[in-house]
Amino acid sequence: MAVRGERNSAQMIRDEAAKLFFERGYDATTLRQVAAAAGLKVGSLYNHISSKEDLLQQIMGGIIDDLMEQVRGAVSAVPAGDAVQLLQAALSAHIMFHAERAQQVFIGNAELRSLPEAARSQVIDKRGEYEAFLAELVEAAGEAGLANVIDAKIHVYSFVAQATHVAGWYQPGGRLELSEIVRIYTQLALRELNVVDADQRVERALSVNL
Repeated sequence: MAVRGERNSAQMIRDEAAKLFFERGYDATTLRQVAAAAGLKVGSLYNHISSKEDLLQQIMGGIIDDLMEQVRGAVSAVPAGDAVQLLQAALSAHIMFHAERAQQVFIGNAELRSLPEAARSQVIDKRGEYEAFLAELVEAAGEAGLANVIDAKIHVYSFVAQATHVAGWYQPGGRLELSEIVRIYTQLALRELNVVDADQRVERALSVNL
């Protein structure tokens, strides 16, 4: 139980810190403020972090780990499908994650410069691994003759930029439901790859999920 409580405390610290970093900025947020938001004494933070920079690295590294887990899970959940179906599942999860975790996504993009060099390199490496995973899916669709791939890496940069854009403007209760936003962006991504039946594929996936 103690281990579980420690894990919950560590997650609570990261969650509250992420909110403060988003609202105030990393530089303007103190560990005292983080501790107060988490309902802890400042000294208790050091059971889970070594410094404010370490806390930022945990948040930034953790968000990429969570993104990779969610997207890989979506791909592995496709029971049997062609290369485009696998890519489509990944892109849908990719957009969904960025909309639902917008604050952490913002921190990951805005505060990279605040990390020490070694920590920054680790986060960049994690991003590279994720982008390489998406690029493999794009390449597989191209090799199967189902997509017109110009440059897999640049296509992935486009998909990442689209998701980051969604994270910047999406708010629950807006004009479109999140499921509809995910559908539109996934459709745009498949069209970008010149998938012949892009619209029909997205509609079929939507009907199955409903």
